[in-house]
Amino acid sequence: MEYRRLGSAGVKVSALSLGSWVTYGSQVDIDAAAAMLKAAYDQGVNFFDNAESYAGGKSEEIMGAALKKLGLRRSSYLVSTKFYWGLHEGPNEKNTLNRKYLMQAIDGSLKRFGLEYVDLVFCHRPDPNTPMEEVVWAMNDMVASGKALYWGTSEWSAEEIRQAWEIADRRNLRKPQMEQPQYNLLFRDRVEKEYQRLYGDIGLGLTTWSPLASGILSGKYAKGIPAGSRLSLPGYEWLKDRFPQDVLTSTAALDPIARDLGATASQLAIAWCVKNPHVSTVITGASRLEQLDENLKALDLVPKLTQPVLDAIDQALAPALAIMRNHV
Repeated sequence: MEYRRLGSAGVKVSALSLGSWVTYGSQVDIDAAAAMLKAAYDQGVNFFDNAESYAGGKSEEIMGAALKKLGLRRSSYLVSTKFYWGLHEGPNEKNTLNRKYLMQAIDGSLKRFGLEYVDLVFCHRPDPNTPMEEVVWAMNDMVASGKALYWGTSEWSAEEIRQAWEIADRRNLRKPQMEQPQYNLLFRDRVEKEYQRLYGDIGLGLTTWSPLASGILSGKYAKGIPAGSRLSLPGYEWLKDRFPQDVLTSTAALDPIARDLGATASQLAIAWCVKNPHVSTVITGASRLEQLDENLKALDLVPKLTQPVLDAIDQALAPALAIMRNHV
């Protein structure tokens, strides 16, 4: 396993990490979660990603129970959570980053996890209705209290991240250390263009999500939507609307490139994300041990991604990228 610094921070995260979105609470129970966490941990994974809103809080409960069952040394792994969506319908309990919500949200997550602290905490989306200074002070206080060690953002614009960082800098507060954006072969611009100056200017780290574009880049949807797959789950109908069938079909062009490298399309897509030196860790997901093992083997593929291979990937996906630009 390769370990990378979280941007300018001293802490190191495994180049591949394991997330719980979709799977925990809907596809994975405590025993299955423990088995996969242990398998990932044994192969060097030291970062496990979660969020308050995943499965309405159930995902944190499952991960916490699984970690307790395994009895892993707490200092040997990192856990994250994210706040914004909330679990209740009150005016100060959903779609917000106000101080009241954030201070109560971290306590709720720690209780569900059964942990004294989380390592990374993210503002899951920007909140235009709460002053940025209030958000920064609340996140600073969360870290100062020892309930979290580093704070960051998820799906914020470069301008919003810089604004938060500059407020923290002027007030001598804890600065946002990392961002969690979607990054894959079909969604590239934010990581590769919008955030470009932030890597050097403020030392931004990245914990990227959806390397397979919700499974699209695995090729399993090229001929339709299999039963039991993510696009077939209740509540995820929006994913089908996000990807036109022509995109699902065109991603099959990755298969021959992957085969030539002795890999699967999924491994190729994950390795492509790891190849970016600005990415601290690529968050993967799995509902089966076989799937987890396949994903982790993507690291072996990274050295094989020479410039000619990268050019071939871009050429193969050119039709899909054109469709996505027009669709979005």
